[in-house]
Parts: sequence; structure tokens; C-alpha cells
Amino acid sequence: MVERVSRRLRAHPFAVDAVVAGLLVLVCLALGTSTYPSQPGTAALVSLALLVPLAWRRTSTVRAAVAVLGAGLVEVVLVSDFLLANVAVPVMVHALAAYAPRPWRKAGLVLGLLGALLAAFRYFGGVYIGSSTDLIRGTVFSAVAIGVLVLATWALGDLKRSRLQREQALRERADLLELERDQEMRLAAGAERARIAREMHDVVAHSLSVVIAQADGGRYAGRTDPAAATGALEQIAATGRQALTDMRSLLGVLREDGVQEFAPQPDVAAIPGLVEDVRRSGLDVDLITEGQPVELAAGSQLAAYRIVQESLTNVLKHAGPASRAWVRLQWRAQALELSVLDDGRGASAATDGAGNGVLGMRERAQLHGGRLEAGPRHGGGFGVHAVLPYRQAR
Repeated sequence: MVERVSRRLRAHPFAVDAVVAGLLVLVCLALGTSTYPSQPGTAALVSLALLVPLAWRRTSTVRAAVAVLGAGLVEVVLVSDFLLANVAVPVMVHALAAYAPRPWRKAGLVLGLLGALLAAFRYFGGVYIGSSTDLIRGTVFSAVAIGVLVLATWALGDLKRSRLQREQALRERADLLELERDQEMRLAAGAERARIAREMHDVVAHSLSVVIAQADGGRYAGRTDPAAATGALEQIAATGRQALTDMRSLLGVLREDGVQEFAPQPDVAAIPGLVEDVRRSGLDVDLITEGQPVELAAGSQLAAYRIVQESLTNVLKHAGPASRAWVRLQWRAQALELSVLDDGRGASAATDGAGNGVLGMRERAQLHGGRLEAGPRHGGGFGVHAVLPYRQAR
């Protein structure tokens, strides 16, 4: 309850200050009627001039302070008694220290101290009746007392300003952190969408290419070799089931019911099986391995598998009939080098139609600190060469 009320009061500073100023006007005028019998009208007008500007002490601090200063000078000239409404002076000194720009904060302190001296001489110089020494002592005592009050209110206002600045800094920091969190969430979502898009492209493109190749082969073999046609159909079914499993595993992370499906991700050890599947689809492809296998990060192994998969998919789609392909895995001292070469049509295999194939492979390699080059080969055909380091450089 207290916190809610405090928030509402901070949200309407003028209304709060206007109510406070109104209460001060009522109190000072009610008490001043009997206090200033010789100048009731003048005292009332000057009191109003001192207190009414307090309604703008936070929303228009400098103008309110100038109004109070002018009313104070009028009081010194026209009013012979010290008014209760002079409470507006320390209130405005506090407001200048808390809410005004830096030059006006200093000016508020200086003018407050000068006003203390002026009020002491004008209204409290005769506190001690007697010798001139007593008169001076009374003036000095009054000036010091009013000056201490001005310094205290100014110091409290300065503390208020420091607290407001800290609160503003904390709010700005919270806003900045919230903005950074939103940006990180958008970047993470974009990266995840890109990853899923790459995975789906690899799975769908490869599986459909194998299915199409098997279907074409089975259609031609069905007239003369039913056994070959049956084998093609079996291969189509196996490829479709594997693609369905991969899709379920990939899309499991998108389920909203909290039930996710996980499956082991393919790695370098699965590349021979991939080559064999492509070979059964009708493409003459050889696998060449050089060097001793080295332990590779799971992400790099998945990238190697997907690069080979996408490259062989492009061979099936673009190399043309009677083409050959070679998959070479070279385990070097610092990195795994893999190449997929063919002797097909060459330049026509530079893209998979939508332009995502080679781009996706290059992004995979760069994601794991490697590089990838792809393009037509001299003498015909197309080649993909990738380098995946065992450890990323820091």
C-alpha cells in the first residue's frame, strides 16, 4: 500500500506540491491575522507571493525560485515584521539543490546565505537591547542561525539530488539490460532458426534426391528386372523412414508440451554409411580415407557429415547421368580436410537452385573455425573442399 501511494505521488509532483503550498498558505494566513495587526493586508499579499510559487518547486524550479526571491525583496522593503511565510525560502533552497541545473544550485546557496544576513540585519538586529556590542552579537547570532538553516536545507537537497541521480542511473541500467536481453533473445532465436533451416535443408534435400534417384532407377528396371525394382522400392522406404526420424529429432526442440525427442547426431563415423546409401541409389562414388582419425568435437563432426551429405546431394541433382564422385577424408596434423569431387557438369552444380546449399555448408565450416571452398573443377566436374580444425583458435 505504501509503495503504491508513493509511486502515485511521484507520478504527480505538481498536484502534491500544490496541495502542500495550499496548506502552508492557510496556516500562515490564519496565524498572521493576529501576528501582524499593523500591516495585515500587505503581510497577506507578501505571504501569498512567497508561498504560491512552491506549487512549481519541482516542475519549474528556477522560475519558482525567482518568484520567491522577488517576494522576499518586497518583504524586506515593505513589511516591518518577519513573516511566517518565510518558510518558503529554505524550501526553495532545498528545491534548487535537488532539482535545478548546476549553476542555479550554487546560486541558491549563495542567495540563501545573503538572505540570512539581510534578514538578520533587518528583523533580528535588536534582539539584545543594550550596548552596541549587544546589538552586533544579536545580529551575528541571528545570521548564523539562519545561515545554518540554509546550509542544512541545501545539504538535504543535494543529498536528494544524488539519490535521484542514482535512481535514474539504476533505471537506465535496467532499461539497458532489458534491451540487451531482448537483443540476445532475438539473436539466439535467429541463430536457432538458421540452424534448423540448415538441418532441414540437408535432411530434406538429401533424402528427396536419393528417393528420386531410386524411383527413376526402379521405374526403368521394373520392365526387365523386377528384383532390382523391388530393391529400389526398399531403398526408398528405408530412406523415407530415416528422413522421418531425422525430422522428428530436429523438430523435437520446437514442441511446446515439454516432450522432446532426441537422437544421436550423425558424425564422421557415419559418413561410410552415407556413401553406401548414395551408392545404392545409383551414383558411382568412392570413399578415400587418409591418416589416423583424431577426436573431433561433436559439432565439427556433425558439420563434416552434413557437408558430405549436401555435396553428394548436389552431385545426384546436378552432375548428370553416368557421373562419378569421390569422397576424401584426410586427417591432418591440425585439421580434418574433406573433399567431395565429381566429373559431372561442373558449373551447374554451383547452386542447389535456391542458393542455400553451398552457403549453408560454408556457414557450417565457419561456425566451427574452418573454411570451405566450392566451385567447378579444371577439366570438368565440381569440387567441394572443407577444412575443420580439431580445436578452434581463441
